[in-house]
Amino acid sequence: MLHVVASFDLVAGKRPEFLELFHTLAPQVRAEAGCIEYGPAVDAAVSIPGVPAPRADSVTILEKWSSEAALTTHLAAPNMRAFFARTQPLVRTLLVNVLQPA
Repeated sequence: MLHVVASFDLVAGKRPEFLELFHTLAPQVRAEAGCIEYGPAVDAAVSIPGVPAPRADSVTILEKWSSEAALTTHLAAPNMRAFFARTQPLVRTLLVNVLQPA
């Protein structure tokens, strides 16, 4: 199993538009072979010491995939290519980490 953490730093004020596009895509991805989990998260406003203030222009996508082959197929899918093309103007930076259970 692989865990993917994709952190998007968005153009100021573009998070609602990005999330709208993501929520349209997500059910299609969740139906893909090998997808275990696929969903967005945003920073929580908490009063825990040491936790930074929420970032208004970020979205983190949390994913679980059954295998590298399933993840590779997902990334090459036409719906993903279309999503990346549509969201490219909204994204300042993207950091992707692919992890495995320890």
